[in-house]
Amino acid sequence: MSRRPSPVVVGILASVCSLAVLGTLDPPALDARQQAAAPPADITRLSDAEMERFLATAKVIKTKGAGKGITGSLRATLTDGVLTHDAHIQTIDEAKREFRSDSGTEFNFRDSWTFNVAAYKIDRLIDLKLVPVTVARRWRSTLGSFTWWIDDVQMDEGDRLKKKLSSPHPQAWNEEMQLVRLFDQLIYNIDRNLGNLVITKDWTIWAIDHTRAFRTHGTLKTPGNIARCDRHVFERLKALDRATLRRAAGEYVQTFEIDALLKRRDAIVAIIEQRGPAGLFDRQTKR
Repeated sequence: MSRRPSPVVVGILASVCSLAVLGTLDPPALDARQQAAAPPADITRLSDAEMERFLATAKVIKTKGAGKGITGSLRATLTDGVLTHDAHIQTIDEAKREFRSDSGTEFNFRDSWTFNVAAYKIDRLIDLKLVPVTVARRWRSTLGSFTWWIDDVQMDEGDRLKKKLSSPHPQAWNEEMQLVRLFDQLIYNIDRNLGNLVITKDWTIWAIDHTRAFRTHGTLKTPGNIARCDRHVFERLKALDRATLRRAAGEYVQTFEIDALLKRRDAIVAIIEQRGPAGLFDRQTKR
């Protein structure tokens, strides 16, 4: 897909009930003749709501390993008889009192599919549209996240740097990267790496895989990564409050995680405001 068209669960029982109401259980098998006769759907014109509905209800017809990553995620092909498209399924939901990695030791570590859904919800609240459409859905007997598979990917950020390639639109590229860094500070993403920034053939950047985000620190992980922000996104960011975040993402992040996010938001706003007019831009990329 070349353009964008138009996270901890509070209780598993509540999530299952919510999903059931949305009709996210596997639908009945599609009649082969219906599949063959259905006209192809124009995915470039699908809204977020239409993608959400497809991800939540379409039948999974095959799966395979997603490739990169260490969470055992899957690439699944789904169809509703009109549209056939792929999704990224992640069901990881791990918590450890202490977790050691190359970057150090983290206490109260969590790696959860729920944060993928929360990241998508919050992305849309501030109108970033950097995160692909993501929904909560049961895969077999386990809840997980289903994320719209990005089409027309030419490479990830690691490949781009290795090949020493640059966007033909450097200003727009730099603005998008500034927004990616701002979003990662907002949600305290500790696992942004070169493999989970994917770039489509038209040089659109998509930020994927947010299972290690939403830490409870009220301070920014890397304040120096905050440079500038799109004017419209900035106004939406400033308008965020606890009630809005709980309505949008309260099933996927806990209240104390929301409170920490709001503290980080305040820090981001302060940095941008200190920079005055130079801290804002009008986004060139239309999403």
